[in-house]
Amino acid sequence: MKSKYLIICILMVTVLSCSSSKSPITEAQIKALDSIMAKPDFSIKSDWAYPQATLAMQQIANSGLLGPGNVANAINLIGNYNFLTISGDSISSHLPYYGERQMHMDYNGGDSAIEFKGLVENYKALKNKNKSYTITFSAKSKSETFNTTLTIFPNLKANILLSGSSRNSIRYSGTVSKAKE
Repeated sequence: MKSKYLIICILMVTVLSCSSSKSPITEAQIKALDSIMAKPDFSIKSDWAYPQATLAMQQIANSGLLGPGNVANAINLIGNYNFLTISGDSISSHLPYYGERQMHMDYNGGDSAIEFKGLVENYKALKNKNKSYTITFSAKSKSETFNTTLTIFPNLKANILLSGSSRNSIRYSGTVSKAKE
């Protein structure tokens, strides 16, 4: 009976210590994010890519091609050239793509990165209860259209979810900065 109480006490201490380690959002962080979102002019540099963990991606991971510390559904992008920039109604990006494509291939074996350069379509920004922003839009690369969802948090961390017309979905996580920096 004493062992049950001991286990319950340990679990409660663990839960309480984990929940208290979360840093609160400051008013300065909220104002900084609001100012960036008032006139969209920001850039996101991704640290991680999260492709769908399909059988093909697992086979690539098992072969050792992804490098140390990477797995089929989490690939470190630190040191790799990547960005997504929104300035007004324009977008540009270069995001490395890891995952499966369905048929659509560029001639001359072009780069498989997700590259936008042009206008965003159906842009919608919504401020959430937790003071983060959810932005949805469509953008076109050379050969396909992507539905995109950005989630930007007050600590200027961001998630990018891309769903293409001829590729499996992929998610990126990174950091937001003003585009002019």
